Amino acid sequence: MKKQLFFLSLVILSTFHSFSQDTGYIEFGGNIGLSFTNISTMDGQYNKTSRKTFTGGITGEYYFSDRWGLKTKLIYDSKGWGDGSIKDNDDNEITTDFKLNYLTVPVMANYHFGSNRNWYLNFGPYIGFLITAEDSELGIDLKDGFNGTDFGLAFGIGYKFELNTNTKMFIELDGQEGFIDIFEMNEGKAIRNGRSSVNLGLLFNL
Repeated sequence: MKKQLFFLSLVILSTFHSFSQDTGYIEFGGNIGLSFTNISTMDGQYNKTSRKTFTGGITGEYYFSDRWGLKTKLIYDSKGWGDGSIKDNDDNEITTDFKLNYLTVPVMANYHFGSNRNWYLNFGPYIGFLITAEDSELGIDLKDGFNGTDFGLAFGIGYKFELNTNTKMFIELDGQEGFIDIFEMNEGKAIRNGRSSVNLGLLFNL
C-alpha cells in the first residue's frame, strides 16, 4: 500500500507539472483534518451514531484562470459508523464501531471568489479504494463483506491565507456523499458512506 500511495502521489504531481508547461500555474500541498463519518440509506435515513476520526492527504490544483481551477486530492479516509453490533464466537452481541479505511481520489472544479480570490468552492466526483475494514472491539477483518470501491460526490468550501509569495495556509470544510452500496451483498436498502471534515493545510506554488 505504501508503494501504491507513493506511485499515485508521483502521478498526480507529474500530471500537474505537465499542465503547467502550457498555461496557468499549479499549487501543491497537504493537509490534516478531523472527520465525522456516518452511513445512510438511499431514502435519506441516517445512522444515529457517527465516528470521529482523523484524515490526511495531499492536494494539487491547476489554475485555468484566477477564478477557475481543476483540483484533485489523494486522501487517507477513515470512514464507517459507531455503535453497530457484531456477534462474537459465543454468539454474544457486541456493540462496536465499524472502521472502513479508504484511499480516496476526488477530482473537482474549484471556483475562487472574493476580492482577493481567497475564498474557494469546489465540487466533483470521487472514487475510494477500500484498504481495510474491521470492528473496533474484536478486531475482526471484515473487508470481504464490503465493496472494494466507493464512488460519490465530493464538495467543499475554504479560505486561503497568504504567508509569503509562494506559500499559503488554508482551512476548509469538505464533505463526501456516496452513491453506491458499501456492502458486497445486501438484500435490503443500499447503505452509503457519508463524511464531513474540517481541514488545515499548506499550499506551495510550483
